[in-house]
This record gives sequence, C-alpha cells and structure tokens, in this order.
Amino acid sequence: MKTTICSLLIIISLLQLMVPVNTEETLDSVMKSLKELLSYHDGRRSTMTKTLSCTSVKAMGTLSSCPSGMTVTGCSCGFACGSWNVQNENVCHCLCPVIDWTVARCCKLA
Repeated sequence: MKTTICSLLIIISLLQLMVPVNTEETLDSVMKSLKELLSYHDGRRSTMTKTLSCTSVKAMGTLSSCPSGMTVTGCSCGFACGSWNVQNENVCHCLCPVIDWTVARCCKLA
C-alpha cells in the first residue's frame, strides 16, 4: 500500500513538471505589467503618473556606467562571460579575465 501511494505521488509530481510553461510573455509585456503595478499606491490607483525609462550603455573593457540618476538593472559581458556584479548601484563590472565589452541596462522611475 505504501509503495503504491509513493509511486502515485512521484507520477503526479513528474506530470506537473511536464505541464508547458507560457513563454510568450515578452519583455514589453513584463514592462507593461510593471508600470501597471507601479501606478497603484496603498491598494488604490495613484493620481501621480510614473514612468519607467530604460536604456543600455555599452563600453569597452570590464566596466560600464549608467548615466546620473539611473540604476543598473542588469549587465551583459563579452566573450560569453556570465560573471558580473554591480558596484555603487550604477556600474556593471564583468569579472572574467578577458572581456572586450560590457553593457549596463540602466533604468529610472520618474
């Protein structure tokens, strides 16, 4: 009996893993949802309009800085380097030994 229940639970868990995930949500739709969420304050719609503006800044080498007033929301590094960190909330720093370029994704809420 215990073996049957355990087997059934394992099969149900595996079936849940095979359910397709909605991958159609693009960056634009995520940004639209984020803007909608930002328009609410204390459970009610805010009368103040807020905008989220983002830009990418590419620089040669291991560092890329955001313009004044903007914050790093993500980094990208050349030579397929996936190791980076954010310094002072506005600088992307790629950590691999050989890097030809670094891109900082910079955003500002106004």
